[in-house]
Amino acid sequence: MPQGDKVTDFDAALITGCSLRVDPAWVDYNGHMNVAYYVLAFDRATDHFLDRIDMGEKYLKRCNGSTFTAEMNVSYIREVHKDDPLVFTTQLLGFDDKRVHYFHAMHHAEEGFLAATNECLSLHMDMSVRRVAPIPDAQRRVLSSIMERQADLDRPDRVGRIMTTKKLS
Repeated sequence: MPQGDKVTDFDAALITGCSLRVDPAWVDYNGHMNVAYYVLAFDRATDHFLDRIDMGEKYLKRCNGSTFTAEMNVSYIREVHKDDPLVFTTQLLGFDDKRVHYFHAMHHAEEGFLAATNECLSLHMDMSVRRVAPIPDAQRRVLSSIMERQADLDRPDRVGRIMTTKKLS
């Protein structure tokens, strides 16, 4: 079984700690969480990750720096429903002077199944000019530490996925 498919399979090197329940308002007429709210849930996982790497809201207030998501890819794997408990893991895939590439996995917290994944590329921003800017050394050290801790993790299968161009009928 690939790493991370069930809650019990989490590698200790993954960033954990973000959890939430599917709000009833997030459920659509099909009786499952609407696609827009998967992105909202993953955005909360991103906020948790950014706090862990000292690039979240406190960083914005202290240093006038932030991140903007430049690209994302969401894979919807299995339905979740009203009040389902969710937990998230995050793997840092890489970073450079101005970009951070990471991957979230959303699991059902009680049943353990993988519900969705989210790959993101964020840009570090100088908010005084609202332009891409180098990541400060302190945050680069935190990112380097995470990369070292996660060095033995397999790259998730869904990283870099593209939609099919094959005939759908």
